[in-house]
Parts: sequence; C-alpha cells; structure tokens
Amino acid sequence: MKDKIISKASEMFLKLGFKSITMDDIAGEMCISKKTIYKYFCNKEILIEESTAMVHKQVHQIIDSIVALNHNAIAENFEIRKMFKEMFKSSDTSPIFQLKKHYPDIYEKVITREFDECNLWFKQNIERGIAQGLYRKNIDSDCYTKFYYTLVFNIKENTSSEKDSQKLELEILEYHTRAMATLAGIIELEKHLLNHII
Repeated sequence: MKDKIISKASEMFLKLGFKSITMDDIAGEMCISKKTIYKYFCNKEILIEESTAMVHKQVHQIIDSIVALNHNAIAENFEIRKMFKEMFKSSDTSPIFQLKKHYPDIYEKVITREFDECNLWFKQNIERGIAQGLYRKNIDSDCYTKFYYTLVFNIKENTSSEKDSQKLELEILEYHTRAMATLAGIIELEKHLLNHII
C-alpha cells in the first residue's frame, strides 16, 4: 500500500503541483481513508520527500536504459530530453520551481542528490562525444560539465512554467552542443534540431 500511495501522490504532485495537492485529494483519488495515508506518512512533507526520491530513481533508470542503447553522444542528449518532455508533459508548473518555492528543505535534498549523478552523466557524455569525433578534443570536460549543469538547473529552478522551461532547455542543449561540436557534431546537431520541436 505504501508504494501505491507514493506512486499516486507522485503522479498527482507532478500534474497538479506539490502545494495544491492535499492528503485528502490523494485519499479521495485512491478511494482510501486519510488515516490509511497517515499510517505510512506522518505528514505531507515526508510523502513529498519519498515521492521525489521515487521520481529521481525512475528518471535515472530511464537515463541508464537510454545510455545503454549506445546512441552517439548528441543523439543521447536529445533522447534524454525527449524522455523528460514526455515524463513532465502534464505538468503546468515546473516541479523543481515548485519545490524551491514551497518546500526549500526538500528542494535542497533533491539538488544535492542530483548534483553528483547529473555531473557524472554529463561528463561521460562529453568524453564519449570527444571519442566519437562529435566534440572537439581540446575542451575541458570538467568545465563544460559545470557550465551545462549550472545552466540547466538555473532554468529549472527559476522558470515557473514547465512548457517555458522545456523550450529554454532545448535552447541550452543547442548552445551547449554548438560550444563543443566539431563539424561532424554540428551536422548531427542540425539533424536532431529538425526533429525535436517543442
């Protein structure tokens, strides 16, 4: 039952917002009593923490499965962006923006958790792109990883609209890729830009 509550709460939080959804809403949606929810979660903040942890795990499992397909580095970035767009398509307000505004302590935990994993994935992507001849050999992968992480998370935490956030993320992905790309990388980038329209 606990996992079912987390799953339903996550779905509702992402769709309608962390602030607006109440324990009553979740209980009503699941046709259970509020008392049943409180049996597993002493307050809404604990439920939000566990829900964000579950979403984090799901996102990184999907990223791992995309990476395992061995796309080239640029195609991989676009596939992962497509996954995020699909996953959060029903959200009106950016989930990260909501957390920062309404639940700053939980937001800090989420960002701390994301930092290491995202940086590792960004760096591996850059190093693979260099090996594939899509990114220039002389770039500092640590610096470019830091640049990309800073840009992406700055947009996520400061843009309230999920649609606007996704539009800006596509611009960031193009900016990031052009900054590193070889001629072959530019050709690959242009191909993906034609197929990934907001």
